[in-house]
Amino acid sequence: MTNQANTPDPAAVADEDAQDEKSPSPGSHATVSTHLYPKGGLDILSRDEVARLRDASASGMHELLKRCALAVLTTGSTSDDPRAAAEIFNRFDIEVTQQDRGLRIDLHNAPAQAFVDGEIIRGVAELVYAVVRDLAYAATELGADTRRDLNTTAGLTDSVFDILRNARSLVPLDPNLIVCWGGHSISRDEYIYTKQVGYELGLRGLDICTGCGPGAMKGPMKGATIAHAKQRRQRPRYIGLTEPGIIAAESPNPIVNQLVILPDIEKRLEAFVRMAHGIIVFPGGAGTAEEILYLLGILTREENADLSFPLVFTGPKDSAAYFEQIDQFIRATLGEDATKHYRIIVDDPVAVAKYMKSGVRKVRESRIQSKDSFFFNWSLDIPLDLQKPFAPTHANMASLDLHYGRKPSDLAADLRRAFSGIVAGNVKEEGLREVEMHGPFRIHGDPQMMDALDALLRSFVAQRRMKISGEYTPCYEVVR
Repeated sequence: MTNQANTPDPAAVADEDAQDEKSPSPGSHATVSTHLYPKGGLDILSRDEVARLRDASASGMHELLKRCALAVLTTGSTSDDPRAAAEIFNRFDIEVTQQDRGLRIDLHNAPAQAFVDGEIIRGVAELVYAVVRDLAYAATELGADTRRDLNTTAGLTDSVFDILRNARSLVPLDPNLIVCWGGHSISRDEYIYTKQVGYELGLRGLDICTGCGPGAMKGPMKGATIAHAKQRRQRPRYIGLTEPGIIAAESPNPIVNQLVILPDIEKRLEAFVRMAHGIIVFPGGAGTAEEILYLLGILTREENADLSFPLVFTGPKDSAAYFEQIDQFIRATLGEDATKHYRIIVDDPVAVAKYMKSGVRKVRESRIQSKDSFFFNWSLDIPLDLQKPFAPTHANMASLDLHYGRKPSDLAADLRRAFSGIVAGNVKEEGLREVEMHGPFRIHGDPQMMDALDALLRSFVAQRRMKISGEYTPCYEVVR
């Protein structure tokens, strides 16, 4: 049974959740036009950076800027259709100008839900600044003229570090950052449970990092805000890590106070595990399975055998079957040894928080012993195979090597790519177009492994974990 000693009063939780943020109603789709003057960390961009952000023809950066900016201006939306906001606010535009007195951002026909009495909500404005900052940095520092060798492990890791440092997300504090993974499409009971876990983490002085969207990405942050307030924590961190293909489908939730947009899913995943002092996995769908396999692909490597890295799978009592399915899939594909890297705790937020707190202490001791930094785990060995961006095309999906006899870390890398392609086909613009043009992705492999994969995916569909609303049409076909 759950230890209720520190959890919020159930009646209070129920009442609070009845008033929880729903997708903001656009009403008549009202819009506002205004200009912003960023302060702190984004006062100045070079002429080259501004030109790239404004250039709609040569590099396509302007369209990317529009798409990401519109996503944060509709913060709080629970839609997972990346095209919905663009269709509703089809006259929206953003312009970045460098002036003598600083940077100016003009918003044209922006969603009125981001404003109060004509003034943009402060937190939303900060997210807009983060979009401009990160896209400008990626365009200039990681573009075609970059000095880094992005075909090497060291070069790619350095690029992740530099993006996070540029975003001021790396701070020399004692280890206390817990990454929470989980789905955007979860049940109400699962969402409340994520809040309860976040509350227990917050009481113990732990900060939260998630994928920044709704559902299991929002709940832990929301629970932690109450606990941090009770503990009078002055500067709690609610870090959201996303990437351009995801942000339009999963707008940042309103609690995120540090948003970082990584250039692709692989750098986003590396940022999670380099920053994390522990990871909690809540119920989710294909994206959560991708994250689990990515991490297990790292932890099952011999080079990381001595690594201290607390990992917990958790959910309410009704989610026990979900984690049994995940556990069975891991055993059926990666083998029994892979299961030693995680612990399953069901329906006990206090036990989860205590386990994480204890694990973070061990991480601190381990980092001191290895002389590694607290804010970025340089010792973690991540192979180039897990760092290279994977393009979810039909040819790439069909060529994945999903057969037994491979090293667990190598097999995990290709299984991760399979789920990455499914995520793209579900919610990313390029994936949606690929499936519309050529039909479902075809995934081949060992018949027994395909049986395990098909069973897991069918359970996700049956439990409505693939899509927030509407009927789900699979973007994949499992071929035996």
